[in-house]
Amino acid sequence: MQAHQESRHDHRRLGRELDLFDTDPLMGAGLPYWLPDGAVLRHALEEYIREAERRAGYQHVYSPVLGKRELYEISGHWSHYSEDMFPPMDLGAEQVVLRPSLCPHHALIYRSRSHSYRELPLRMAELGGMYRSELSGVLGGLTRVRAIQLNDAHIFCTLEQVAEEARSALVLIRRAYANLGISPSRFRLSLPGPGGKYVAAPEMWRRATALLTEVLDGAGVAYEAVEGEAAFYGPKIDVQIADGAGREATLSTVQVDFHQPEQFDLHYIGADGAKHRPVMVHRSIIGSVERAVAQLIEVHGGAFPAWLAPAQLAVLPVSDAELPAAEHLLRRCLELGLRAKLAGPEQGTLSARIRTARLVPYQAVIGPREAAAGLLAVRLRDGRRLDPQPVAEVLARVGDRVATRSGEL
Repeated sequence: MQAHQESRHDHRRLGRELDLFDTDPLMGAGLPYWLPDGAVLRHALEEYIREAERRAGYQHVYSPVLGKRELYEISGHWSHYSEDMFPPMDLGAEQVVLRPSLCPHHALIYRSRSHSYRELPLRMAELGGMYRSELSGVLGGLTRVRAIQLNDAHIFCTLEQVAEEARSALVLIRRAYANLGISPSRFRLSLPGPGGKYVAAPEMWRRATALLTEVLDGAGVAYEAVEGEAAFYGPKIDVQIADGAGREATLSTVQVDFHQPEQFDLHYIGADGAKHRPVMVHRSIIGSVERAVAQLIEVHGGAFPAWLAPAQLAVLPVSDAELPAAEHLLRRCLELGLRAKLAGPEQGTLSARIRTARLVPYQAVIGPREAAAGLLAVRLRDGRRLDPQPVAEVLARVGDRVATRSGEL
């Protein structure tokens, strides 16, 4: 039974069956494309995280997916991370690279303007593309890809503000998991290991590790300290998830970085009128959109919360005679911002259409009596059937569950 459950909820198979995403050899391994229903799910997730960040005081930016090789030499990616980057492309006398990370771009955006201590913390967020030259043997579905859409942000702050900003990021992560129905498998304090993979600055590592340890201890979560899992420029809190087969991956992170502010000569003007160096707090609430959607598929088995579901309401006229009423209801849903789809008699018997729409949260059946009275007989995805209700009441119920991002139907 367990093996069957794992297979049924494998996002690689289920995501294709539900027409969420697919791949093509001509696009290449690790480069999935999103089908219409998958694009709707992705868009809902992106809207959610942008709004959550906006409410938390983040400002959103856009930055290019390319940068000059020199940019990554300054940031340290070229010397510490180049084996995971795509080869540089010659562009005249210069070389440009597909970025493996957004942080160097955000450092340049910060540096482009002068800043006062009164502006800090400055929270800069972006849902941006980045690229990793993953080996073909580790690629799979949406969890390990070569083109990544990352929910990234960088907080430029004073040393005194670091712990509170990291703590607030952890609160956002835990709130997002609750809204999405995701449970972390564990929290990890990722530390440097032996070898030349990491920036050689012992005092920097000590200070950053102490700050993140303080945050984890204050949050009251159990965590494990693991060597060899840090970013090359600093330690991080990794929030781990597991798929149905027990394979673990990192979804969300919080990192403290003293290195890149130094490399890019970032500063702000303090209360004393002198220049001071900010600290960068890197954080990702839902990690990559690809990995987040993979986890949502596996956790919910395709039965997504109403606010995330590609179709929130299925309109099911019993016969052709009810089609005008069904089409009117469909237009009304779209005008209210609800995602509805019409499954008419040409698609099969009513029972067959109900089975096809089994993962849609709400199924509105319109028979002769309902059409004449302006009522809807609603079936909920969990098997419950509601008594016929006025259309306005049904749409108000659906709209409320969607607006509040409720997990309940």
